[in-house]
Amino acid sequence: MNINDFDFDLPEELIAQVPLEDRTSSRLMVLDKETGQVEHQSFTHILDYLHEGDCLVLNDTKVLPARLIGEKTETGAAIEVLLLKQIEGDTWETLVKPAKRIKPGTVITFGDGLLTAECIETGDQGARILEYKYDGIFYELLDQLGDMPLPPYIKEKLDDKDRYQTVFAKERGSAAAPTAGLHFTEEILDEIRSRGVNIAFITLHVGLGTFRPVSVDSIEEHDMHSEYYQLSEENAELLNRTRENGGRIITVGTTSTRTLETIADEKGIFKPQSGWTDIFIYPGYTFKASDVLLTNFHLPKSTLIMLVSAMAGRENTLAAYRAAVEEKYRFFSFGDAMLIK
Repeated sequence: MNINDFDFDLPEELIAQVPLEDRTSSRLMVLDKETGQVEHQSFTHILDYLHEGDCLVLNDTKVLPARLIGEKTETGAAIEVLLLKQIEGDTWETLVKPAKRIKPGTVITFGDGLLTAECIETGDQGARILEYKYDGIFYELLDQLGDMPLPPYIKEKLDDKDRYQTVFAKERGSAAAPTAGLHFTEEILDEIRSRGVNIAFITLHVGLGTFRPVSVDSIEEHDMHSEYYQLSEENAELLNRTRENGGRIITVGTTSTRTLETIADEKGIFKPQSGWTDIFIYPGYTFKASDVLLTNFHLPKSTLIMLVSAMAGRENTLAAYRAAVEEKYRFFSFGDAMLIK
């Protein structure tokens, strides 16, 4: 398949720059993957599409305030660092700008020396391995010195860090938010539970691939990034019980979907585990775990729209996206939602 098979025209003004004041006030497009039929709803109507005995799967990863602005000690030049993945201890994989200024042995300081980092290895496309040194607790320093790592298509400054965090975020370590989960509040989650819908949690720390486009024409040649995941025994049992009782598994976001498709065996059975996944889902893939997907509207030519196309069909997906543009839905991280049933 060619990358251009997943392209579409998107007016720039439809890219949501700021979150809505009320998380649940987003719009909801409902796409029937069998017929291609589209319904236009508000997000609170998601309750109408969840049935007793279903299981809603949420990614409880917590975004680190991982964007740091520092200075190169030799010259005082400004350096931007984005933490991507903890390798071991105080050693992290990062993206650095401008990368050409940072070579092994280069030292960067942050917050007038509260935090320092030495480059110990270089990688491709601006990647650098940095080793951090500090007094105190690293994550407290990040909270003090760091900003949320908003995607490059968001130009507005985020006034409230918590709005790029789900209300159920727990396991810190992500370089980006699982944005389909941003629509939920504690109140709507309580209402979902009251209707007999179970809620399971998985963790997938969103990493490097979120910030890198597909750079090959043939998507089969794309190398997917690797991300850490975990599923507890309690949540694996809940998912298996849902299957046994005939309920549907509804994954919230492509991150939850990729995690469950990594874990499920050929019979759709889940076992508690943790590890790294580089699963790449595109049309032709047979889903073992996810029956229904709630997601946001994604970038043209991205691996995310390919995953959506694998579930709903490419023609159905692109037709729905054309309808979203015509109806002026809000796109990407702070945008509206789509339910594929």
